[in-house]
Amino acid sequence: MTPEQAARERTLGGVYVLTAYVLWGFMPIYFVSLAPTSPWEVVGWRVVLALVFCAVLIAVTRTWKRLFALLRNPRLVGWTILAGLLIYVNWQAFLIGTLTGHVVETSLGYFINPIATVLLGVIVLHERLRIAQWVAVGIAAAAVVVIIVAVGTVPWIALTLAVSFATYGLVKKKIGPSVDALSGLTLESLWLIPIAVVQLLIVGMTTGITMGQEGAGHMTMLLLAGIITGVPLLFFAAGARRSTLTVVGILQFIAPIMQFLTGVIILGEPMPTERWIGFGLVWAAIVVFTVDSVVHSRRHRNPLAAGVSDPV
Repeated sequence: MTPEQAARERTLGGVYVLTAYVLWGFMPIYFVSLAPTSPWEVVGWRVVLALVFCAVLIAVTRTWKRLFALLRNPRLVGWTILAGLLIYVNWQAFLIGTLTGHVVETSLGYFINPIATVLLGVIVLHERLRIAQWVAVGIAAAAVVVIIVAVGTVPWIALTLAVSFATYGLVKKKIGPSVDALSGLTLESLWLIPIAVVQLLIVGMTTGITMGQEGAGHMTMLLLAGIITGVPLLFFAAGARRSTLTVVGILQFIAPIMQFLTGVIILGEPMPTERWIGFGLVWAAIVVFTVDSVVHSRRHRNPLAAGVSDPV
């Protein structure tokens, strides 16, 4: 590949990653439009329809052999089961937050996710942090304490999103390039089908299934849940392979910024002074974290393939 072609690939990768994060940023608006469907029903349909969407794509791309090869590897199957459970927790926490008026808190979870990922690397992989990274971790921890003390509640939705997605990223790192994005999402959705079916049955026996009961427009929106889940993931996977870790790391804050603005401006969620202080500390931690990452990347100019986890 010539330098010009490599540059074009990196640019294209950045565009793909940007597209993925913008689509993820709009997700709260999409899911809020699904009311009165409960978070539990939405996640149930999301799992089922994501599997249908993946099956169609695999049929079109004729990549069944790749999927069957993965199923013959017990180690990879085990990792995909764990990844599926983690992404289920992430999806459920996100939908509970979005559909109960806590979109701002979901954005907090994704703001602190990169810092949670770094901290998880220290705890699990025994990685060593640079001084600036420790400073960012400390500021982020102080922000959570401020929110707990000042607001009077533990931001459990944000913490669940950050921890579940950081752990999901660690699992995807363990899997590495052995599992492509489409096969990975297919298997993760497949393992979650029993949970989704039970969840939908319980919803049907309690509050009642809304699919097909709220008009054609609502049903169409709900049926799009699989595509809404899969398309950003595929854009991200295509972009992450072409772009650099630094670009992906900086662009990842687009989604929580959009979610935060959606919660405050469009949905009118309350932002008392104490909460602004907490978010201000989080943003300060992000600035320290990002600047350190950029400086460190410039000091180590060796090209890196963006082998980061596949967000969902």
